[in-house]
Amino acid sequence: MGFKTPSDDQDAVSEINVTPLVDVMLVLVIILLVTAPLLTQSVNVALPKTAATQPDTEKQPMQLGLDTEGRITLNKQPIADLIELESSLKNALLTDPELSIHVYADQTVNYGKVAEVMATVQHAGIGKLAFVTQEE
Repeated sequence: MGFKTPSDDQDAVSEINVTPLVDVMLVLVIILLVTAPLLTQSVNVALPKTAATQPDTEKQPMQLGLDTEGRITLNKQPIADLIELESSLKNALLTDPELSIHVYADQTVNYGKVAEVMATVQHAGIGKLAFVTQEE
């Protein structure tokens, strides 16, 4: 009689089962075939023509500068102190209620000075404040 012991059948299987791989690839091909026509469809629409417009240069944000010595400039005009800055900003806010400020502060300026200027801008009633930085 030829009995086999269980140790004879425990050899490693060296074949790769490709059936699941083929199933997955067929599903991907079907998905590609279904979605490809949807991607190339377009709607033909006659868009209206308009005249070219110029950007609004009157509503440019004000430029508030702080240099290394802590001197303040508003639109490149020197400002003596924070009180003068606040009054200038309040006057500008009367003419343009949507006024915004771009702050150009040197990186070596003391943070306390920048905070004082920000508080002055906020106290003047301006809510739009942005810091301008340089990309590296």
